[in-house]
Amino acid sequence: MNVVSAVAPARQALAALPRPLGFVPTMGALHAGHLQLVQAAREQCASVAASVFVNPTQFGPLEDFERYPRDYEGDRRKLESCGVDLLFAPDVQAMYPPGFSTTVDAGEVGTRYEGAIRPTHFRGVTTVVSKLLNIVRPDVLFLGQKDAQQTAVLRKLVRDLDFSARVQIVPTVREADGLALSSRNVYLSPEQRAAAPSLHRALEAMLADLREGKDARSARDRAWRLLDPIAVWDYLDLVDMNTFGPLQRLKTPAFVIGAARFGSTRLLDNLLVEE
Repeated sequence: MNVVSAVAPARQALAALPRPLGFVPTMGALHAGHLQLVQAAREQCASVAASVFVNPTQFGPLEDFERYPRDYEGDRRKLESCGVDLLFAPDVQAMYPPGFSTTVDAGEVGTRYEGAIRPTHFRGVTTVVSKLLNIVRPDVLFLGQKDAQQTAVLRKLVRDLDFSARVQIVPTVREADGLALSSRNVYLSPEQRAAAPSLHRALEAMLADLREGKDARSARDRAWRLLDPIAVWDYLDLVDMNTFGPLQRLKTPAFVIGAARFGSTRLLDNLLVEE
C-alpha cells in the first residue's frame, strides 16, 4: 500500500492506478463499518484509495476535535490488510494551508436536524470532501448509511457541482445487540453502552407503527418512550431520503432518523425505508 501525505504526490500516484477507482474517506479510528466500505470498494473497483484525516472544520468550538480517537498506525495496518492501494493521510497544513478561506455550502438539506444542532458541521464536511474529490478524482465514492444526513448532503454536493464520481451508500454495520458501529462508541461507559441499543429499538418501533399506517407524530410518541432513561433525545423523525424534509406519513424512499445523548456522547442511527 502506498502512503502519501502531500497533495501533489498523491495526485501523481493516484493517476497511475487502474480504473475504476473507488474512494473511502474517513477520519480514522477505523472499525468494521469502515472496513465494510473498503470491502465494497474492493469488490466493485479495480483500485481502492482511502483517506485518514480528522477534519477540524466539521467540529464546533465545544466539540471533541482534540479528544477524537486517533490510531493512525492501527488504521494503516487495517487498510493495508483490506487491500487498499493508496492511503492519503494529509495533515491540517496540507488540507488548509495559510490563507485558506473558501467553503462549500450544500444549502437547505444541511440546515435541519444535525445541521440545526451543529450549524457549521456540514459546511466543514462539504468543503473537505470537495477537496478530497478534486485530489483523488475517484470513479466511485463510498459512504456509510449510518450518517444518513451526511449521505444526503454529499449526494447533493456531487450532483450540484458535477463531480464525476458515482456515490455508493453501504448499509450500516451493527453490533449483535443492534448498536450501530461508531468511532465515538469508545466514549461510552459500561452503563451507557448497555443502554445504547435502545436508540435502535426505538427506531424499529417507530418504523413498525409507520408501516401499520400510523402518522409520524403518533409513531414518534410511542417510540420516544422506548429510549433508555439515562439517555436524552435530540430528535426522532421520519424524513425524505433526498431532501431530509420531515414527512407526516411513510412515503418511500425515506429514513427514520434519531439522535440521542448518552452522557456527553451523541449517537446517531437511522433506518432506510425503500419500499
